[in-house]
Amino acid sequence: MARTSWFSEEGDALFFQRYVDRMESWQQAMEDGRVTPEEVKAQAERVAALMREIEPRLDDALHEQVTQLLLELAVLNAMQLTMFLQTQP
Repeated sequence: MARTSWFSEEGDALFFQRYVDRMESWQQAMEDGRVTPEEVKAQAERVAALMREIEPRLDDALHEQVTQLLLELAVLNAMQLTMFLQTQP
């Protein structure tokens, strides 16, 4: 399988949004225009399964880097959600 770069000359946010839009899990969740607690739980389980599959393959140094990446991504998600909620009446 060819490696897909995580970065784009168009800008990283646009690149990732385009990728999200193509993901089957996102398409299924958005079929009715709403995201349910069950869909969030299923997505969390998919992510955890992928993490369990990948974690044993990482050496200690790469494991630390990936851990930091995941933690910073969690902070970014929390910041985006907080910013969105602050704009709601």
